[in-house]
Amino acid sequence: ALLRGAPQRPGTPRAVERGDRLAYVMFTSGSTGLPKGVGVTHDDVLALAADAAWRDGVSDAVLMHSAYVFDASTFEIWVPLLNGGRVVVAPSGGLEPRVLREMTERYGVTSLFLTTSLFNLVAETDPAAFAGLRLVSTGGEAAAPGLTQRVAEAAPGTRVLNVYGPTETTTFATRHRVTAGTSGVPPIGRPLDGMNAYVLDDRLRPVPPGVVGELYVSGRGVARGYLGRARLTATRFVADPYDAAGARMYRTGDLARWTADGDIEYAGRVDGQVKLRGFRIEPAEIENTLLTDPAVRSARVLVREDVPGDPRLVGYVVPEPGTAPDAAALARTVGRALPAYMVPSAFVLLDALPLNANGKLDHRALPAPRAATAAGRAPRTAHEEVLAGLFADVLGLDAVGVDDDFFALGGHSLLATRLTGRVRTALGAELDLRTLFEHPTVASLAAVLDTSGAARPALVPQDRPDPVPLSFAQQRLWFLNRAEDSGDTYNVPLVLDLEGPLDTDALRGALADVVARHESLRTVFAEEDGVARQVVLDAAHAAELVPLAVEEPPAGADAEVWAEEAVARLAGAPFDLAGGVAFRAGLLRLGVDRHILVLVPHHVVADGWSLAPLSRDVGAAYRARLAGEDLPDWPALRVQYADYALWQRALLGEGGDPDSLAARQLAFWREALHGAPDLLELPLDRPRPAVPSHRGGAVPFELPADAHAELTGLARAAGCTPFMVLQAALAVTLRAHGAGEDIPLGTAVAGRADEALDDLVGFFVNTLV
Repeated sequence: ALLRGAPQRPGTPRAVERGDRLAYVMFTSGSTGLPKGVGVTHDDVLALAADAAWRDGVSDAVLMHSAYVFDASTFEIWVPLLNGGRVVVAPSGGLEPRVLREMTERYGVTSLFLTTSLFNLVAETDPAAFAGLRLVSTGGEAAAPGLTQRVAEAAPGTRVLNVYGPTETTTFATRHRVTAGTSGVPPIGRPLDGMNAYVLDDRLRPVPPGVVGELYVSGRGVARGYLGRARLTATRFVADPYDAAGARMYRTGDLARWTADGDIEYAGRVDGQVKLRGFRIEPAEIENTLLTDPAVRSARVLVREDVPGDPRLVGYVVPEPGTAPDAAALARTVGRALPAYMVPSAFVLLDALPLNANGKLDHRALPAPRAATAAGRAPRTAHEEVLAGLFADVLGLDAVGVDDDFFALGGHSLLATRLTGRVRTALGAELDLRTLFEHPTVASLAAVLDTSGAARPALVPQDRPDPVPLSFAQQRLWFLNRAEDSGDTYNVPLVLDLEGPLDTDALRGALADVVARHESLRTVFAEEDGVARQVVLDAAHAAELVPLAVEEPPAGADAEVWAEEAVARLAGAPFDLAGGVAFRAGLLRLGVDRHILVLVPHHVVADGWSLAPLSRDVGAAYRARLAGEDLPDWPALRVQYADYALWQRALLGEGGDPDSLAARQLAFWREALHGAPDLLELPLDRPRPAVPSHRGGAVPFELPADAHAELTGLARAAGCTPFMVLQAALAVTLRAHGAGEDIPLGTAVAGRADEALDDLVGFFVNTLV
């Protein structure tokens, strides 16, 4: 009975006069967070019910255990009813093997559908529980190797189907019968009766067998579109170029390949690709590699950012009963087949993957990885307790013992910099990186930490004089900008490839919100009597200061070639620091659902670290605009860059004052670098240019997993970071090539020694020799 929404008076429903009328609207999640209402017609439902797979008594009694808002209910309700069968409603609660056996024996259930995760649970516990059924189908996620085959062996009278289909193709689009004796991950098979499946490249051309492309589905069962969202419908439901009658096909967003046998293999999601440290990564590829390990029953891989600014790949593994693979073994499994950058940095063993109400993987319930800590002493003093809490917070751990090594727990130079700022804030003590490296445990650090002296003044909002001076780093870049033609040398471009529908007005508003949030992005550098000063422009004019220009390729031009040239032009255009803000944005429209966003700040207002908060803030503001909100719920920035510049000037003083901190540090570095070579005498394959061209080069290479393990082991044994080991190796290499004994190496340091600067867009990086 309907509790809400039923008609006031019961009666006979209106007759359906045409099959293209809507039968229902099923809402499914969207990439923007807004649900999409998929309009499914009566013809679509009839096409599903007419497939040959449901004949021979399969649809006599179908078990319904899915929520009616989940599209599997279309199969569970209408396939039996439209084929003369009946619906058997499962009792509330989980579908355990015992319940399945009882429903089969008592009510004569002949078939059912289970999501992959739920099927795996039953198959692992009692694969023979499916005996007595004529057919069991499973899908919704990538199948695990061996489990469907195990059921086929344990229940030889039951047909086992691995099925595939988005809501937009009326529950199922392809099917594959799994038989006993086969191995590996089963394919998703071939199209249902009356449907077509294409694996196409980005120009809608078929790809050969074995080559990955995007999966498109056409024919009977393809839904009408998204209710009230014509633009989104046009981007996902496109014309079928291989149908003379002008049919439509649905762009699934799934990656697939044809096998030599004519089946389709699932290869992941187009939008499932992630970019980590500059590399494009397909998590499904890592998952499939893990599943080749006999000790792994199921696996999921995703990017987590438990520590802000430190994203990493994490693998979740359900081991086979009686096995307990360790992280090193799992890393070797991946490292033997894939590049080093695709090896997860942490693995979490689970008894089972968590499921949501629809029986699919619940990503939010996956636990954060925990680093193993020594079973050592608990904090004994107030300082140890505070430091233990700071260690855990920075490393993203639940707890840290007083004898645990910061770097052995995953700490590195950037996190160490963040820790020093947190220690200063919490304890009012100065902590330099050398002290942390020499005393990397809570106990040893607490023993040497001096909290009696005066810490540097806190970084807080400052009174703004007129004029506001530049920071020392800005002053250096401003001088170079005025003294020489630096071109695009100090541009810091951020190029984002955007897939899917895009609301340009919302993006334009989001960009203005971010420019208003960060003063550095609306700052100009005026000059008075040869001295530069900062002028922060009014946030109310943010949209005018950084307009979002939209460009499209000329008619007949190759879109990819044009986009590459346009990105180079936008990223390489020089800035006039005195004539306008040092930030620009451009949007390249390559198609209705493909855009490239180019954000270009000058180095004088942003560094490499800044690109992370910049992209996060743009994303948050865009989502808020889509939701109709004025601003996202982001925390207020503690300070702005002008506050930092004033604070730095007050702290260091002027170099001309012999008693200032700046003068003392300058004297130290002059002495430390005295006698250092101005130029390393290295063998060159061409003459050094008289004027630097700033055209550097990069030579990427892969470090095998076993070599990486030895590198980190050596670093821990030596009490340093892998970066330090690599820098020492570089110095040894340069010496072997004739660079001499005194080899100065410049290293970029973040310069964000105060936690108030973590989320700020600004120029803080410095070079340490």
